[in-house]
Amino acid sequence: MEELKQKDFVEVEFIGKTLDGEVFDSNIQEILKKIDQNSKSSDKVKPFIFSLGQGMFLKSIEDFLIGKPSEKAEYEITLTPEQAFGIRQSALIQVVPMKAFFEQKIIPQAGMIFNFEGRLAKILSVSGGRVIVDFNHPLAGKTVIYNLNVLRKVEDLNEKIKAFTEFLFRREFKFEVNEQEKKIILEVEAKVKDFVNLFSDKFNELFGMNLELKIVEPLVKENNKEIK
Repeated sequence: MEELKQKDFVEVEFIGKTLDGEVFDSNIQEILKKIDQNSKSSDKVKPFIFSLGQGMFLKSIEDFLIGKPSEKAEYEITLTPEQAFGIRQSALIQVVPMKAFFEQKIIPQAGMIFNFEGRLAKILSVSGGRVIVDFNHPLAGKTVIYNLNVLRKVEDLNEKIKAFTEFLFRREFKFEVNEQEKKIILEVEAKVKDFVNLFSDKFNELFGMNLELKIVEPLVKENNKEIK
């Protein structure tokens, strides 16, 4: 029986929950509706496809799947804080001057969660000109459980490239594959060319193909329709 190995792509459904059963993440529509009652019924959850050993999911889960059968299977995985979102660190509870919030036009209030220079942070208290902020991950220090349903091993090259590209750049780029010349041609705007090029070695490592960028004009919207 074939086993999953590093760099293989798999499609999964998952539910992440704490030991007391509180669900904090999932890619299953019905579960997400329970987490966020404000989500629209028309919202569509995309399949979650990732490559093992590439940091696209929790490392402990990727490591768990390597060596498992490549066929459809269900698993329940319990992760310690060290395996999941880390232990709580007192050094990550810091004092931030009130001025830093005002410059961003934010009025800080206790309990508020915000993005601070790419890091999620929670305001613990506001007193005078000082704001005490917790930069620990919200689930730091907690043991968590993942129910994982491996749907399939992904074999289609285009599916793999699409999933990897969306993971890296948080958006979808048009692309084509020239298997004869062993290259992936990615359509990008000039303003992101240099950034995308930083990952050319990673594309070569994962797919055994060179990355070639085709510069296109950015899309603009007119009457809710994208045009060039």
